[in-house]
Amino acid sequence: MNRREFLQAAAAGVTASATGEYAFAQEKKRRVGLIGCGWYGKIDLLRLVQVAPVEVVSLCDVDAQMLAGAADIVASRQVSKKKPRTYSDYHEMLKAKDLDLVLIAPPDHWHALIMIEAVKSGADVYVQKPISADVREGQAMVAAAQKYGRVVQVGLQRRSTPHLVEAKNRFIDEGRLGKIALVEVYCYYHMRATENPPDTPPPAYLDYQMWTGPAPMRPYNKLTHPRTWRAFMEYGNGIVGDMCVHMLDMTRWMLGLGWPTQVASTGGIFVDKGSKANITDTQTATFDFNDLRVVWQHRSWGESADPKYPWGATFYGDKGTLKASVYGYDFIPQGGGQPVHRDVTYELEQYPEDKTEKDLERHVAPAVRYHMKNLLHAIDTRSKPVSTIEEGYISTASCILANNALTLGRTLHWDANAQQITNDEEANKLLARPYRQPWKHPFAENV
Repeated sequence: MNRREFLQAAAAGVTASATGEYAFAQEKKRRVGLIGCGWYGKIDLLRLVQVAPVEVVSLCDVDAQMLAGAADIVASRQVSKKKPRTYSDYHEMLKAKDLDLVLIAPPDHWHALIMIEAVKSGADVYVQKPISADVREGQAMVAAAQKYGRVVQVGLQRRSTPHLVEAKNRFIDEGRLGKIALVEVYCYYHMRATENPPDTPPPAYLDYQMWTGPAPMRPYNKLTHPRTWRAFMEYGNGIVGDMCVHMLDMTRWMLGLGWPTQVASTGGIFVDKGSKANITDTQTATFDFNDLRVVWQHRSWGESADPKYPWGATFYGDKGTLKASVYGYDFIPQGGGQPVHRDVTYELEQYPEDKTEKDLERHVAPAVRYHMKNLLHAIDTRSKPVSTIEEGYISTASCILANNALTLGRTLHWDANAQQITNDEEANKLLARPYRQPWKHPFAENV
């Protein structure tokens, strides 16, 4: 923004996350730990190191090689140059109860148990999305955060993306789209694993029993670890749980939406039938919010409907249209008028590490930093962050309901007050999936 645009945006009530100007204790040396030292765990942690004088004292991962590599990177980046303590079992790491903040970024099937133990230990938490692998896990996570009085930020950082905050304030909050009755959310990335490699024994440096944890046990395969575990429904919620959750959450935030009243979905594996992956390659889901429909579509094949928006959301109003993505936005007024385009703002000069950091999504780095600043402000003031565990639960659970609707082949009617599906015993049984022994489902433990 130039100065004039910035002042106009400020007058319109742009939140602090648009500029990152949060009031938090810059001088406070917070003790931080990370559980899950893979791709996004390191991205989250290293963005936190960039914006606050934290001391990363503990790291945990079941992959010894990944753990050692993360310890080296952290030591090179934090001010003290000290190597963090390393653990292969998160219980041992949390037992010390000496952490102010715990970042949680293992595969999705581990989020619930680890997050609950972290808040029990007295730490505040940053947990990656989707928050859970089933709906009841998410309920248990919300209850734990409330019971132990901890601040929890969910990694749904579209709420802290500067150009999206600007788009919300300039075009949606000011009513320039008019009546919005349809939002299309979509992903056309070719992100689904297409290989079919043979199963093998797990590598010696990986504790595969612990990696699997409460999830169903599959034979080890190189697709399982690292990163491509998202190819399997045993460990996550498919592309809906990975990508729709971001855009659905962004839509809910921008429009002030709560729970959908009903969810429907169709799709399957229509094109890539030869890969080992068991997630859909084609899926449509419809989320009903009374007189508003949010419609998701993903295809991991073919071309994007709009090459400039391979992953994003299109808001249709009777006065204009807004297209929004991680790379920018476009506002197109109805019946003429001046369209507005904005690109994502990189911060490569301010944070030169972004230029060389391996596997960093550079266009997302500013949003993660602002998300971390917002979390630190919430911790200092004991207030709610921009992406609370309650909001993360609604967005995550809604995506899980879409997958369950696909499995059952029918529309699910959600009763937000009762936290169950209306008149559908079979569907309600899918709200909690069985845990592998000896792990116990947190909702069953606390009902």
